[in-house]
Amino acid sequence: MSTFQGVDFYDIDSMLSEEERMIRETVRQWVDERVMPLIGEAYIERRFPRELIPEMGEMGMLGANLPEKYGCAELNNVAYGLINQELERGDSGLRSFASVQGALVMYPIFAFGSEEHRTEWLPKLASGEAIGCFGLTEPDFGSNPGGMITTARKTDAGWVLNGTKMWITNGSMADVAVVWAQTAELGDVKGIRGFVVPTDTPGFTATDQKGKLSLLASDTSELHLADVEVPDSALMPGSTGGLKHPLQCLTQARYGIAWGAIGAAMACFDESRSYAKERVMFGEPIGGKQIQQVRLADMVTRITQAQLLALQLGRLKDAGSMTPQQVSMAKRANVDMACEIARESRRLLGGNGILVEYHSMRHMANLESVYTYEGTHDIHGLILGQAVTGISAF
Repeated sequence: MSTFQGVDFYDIDSMLSEEERMIRETVRQWVDERVMPLIGEAYIERRFPRELIPEMGEMGMLGANLPEKYGCAELNNVAYGLINQELERGDSGLRSFASVQGALVMYPIFAFGSEEHRTEWLPKLASGEAIGCFGLTEPDFGSNPGGMITTARKTDAGWVLNGTKMWITNGSMADVAVVWAQTAELGDVKGIRGFVVPTDTPGFTATDQKGKLSLLASDTSELHLADVEVPDSALMPGSTGGLKHPLQCLTQARYGIAWGAIGAAMACFDESRSYAKERVMFGEPIGGKQIQQVRLADMVTRITQAQLLALQLGRLKDAGSMTPQQVSMAKRANVDMACEIARESRRLLGGNGILVEYHSMRHMANLESVYTYEGTHDIHGLILGQAVTGISAF
C-alpha cells in the first residue's frame, strides 16, 4: 500500500468503483516507490526521468482511455483522471509527459488520423517505445493559435512544412510530432490541418528551451521546420475542422490537468499536515497553533471542492455530455486552487520549505507553468464569461 495518506474529507472513495480505486492505489504506490525517491534530484539536474517511461507504458498509463485494439488500457475517464492526479502528485512534469503523450499525440492520431497512423503509432506510443509531441503553439501565437504562421504547402510529392513551434513538451526526445499548420489547398481559403511527422525527417530539429525556472524535470523544446517534406499520407484525414480539432485535443489535455492539479495540492497538504504535527516550536507542535490550523482547514476545503468538481466532470465525460466550457471551469479553478495551496504550504514549512527535500516549493514553481499553459487562467475566464453571457470578449 502507498505511504501517502491521501485527502478524502468527503468520503469520495465511496463514489468510486472498485476498479477506479484499485487503479488509483496501483499508481499511487508506484509514484511513492519509483518517483518520489528520484524526482528531487531530477528536478535539480533539470532532466526528465526517462527511465520511468517503459514502466508507465507497461502499467497502461499512456493513452489510458483509448481502445485496447491499439494497445491501450481502455479505462473510463474517471480512472484516467485519477492516474493524472497521482502522476502530478509526483511532479507536474511527469503528468505533463503523460498528458502530451496520451491527450495531444495519441488522441489526435486516434480521432483524426488514418487507420495506418493508428496501427503504426498508437501501440508504440502506448508502450512507451515511441515518444510523441504536439506542435501547435508558436512564439508569437499562444492564446491565439489561429494566428499561426507555420505553413503546409502542397506539392506533387506531398507537403512541405515550414515554421517554428514553441513550449513543446517532449519535443527534444520525441520520435513523432503531431504538427498543425496553415494550408492553402482549398483555393484562397486558409485552413489548419494536422500532420503526423517523424522527427527524423530532414529539416525537422528540436532545441531545448533554456532558462526555465519551472517544470525543471520536464522536456520543453522549440521545434524548427525548414522545408520538411512529408508524403500525402502524413496528413491526418480527419483534421478538416480548422482550429476545432486542435482545440478538441486541448480539451482532452485540460481534462487531465484538472485532475492532476489536485494531486499536486494533495502532496503539498500532506506534507504540511505532517510537518505541522511534528515541528515543535516554543515547546508545542506548530499544528496546535490557530494560524496553522486555519491554513490546513482552508487547504482541505479547497481540495475537497476540486475533487467534487473533477469527479462530476469525469462522470459527464464518461456519459458523453461534457462540454469544453465545463473543462475550462475545472482547469481554471483546480489549478488556481493548487497554486494557492502550494504557496501556503511552502510558507507553513518555514525555511525548510525552500529545500529540495520538501516538495511544496517544487510544486509551487511547476504550477505557475500549469496556470499558464493549455489556456491561461484569464483565457479560461473569458471562455466562461462567454458561456454565461453569450457575448464574446475575445
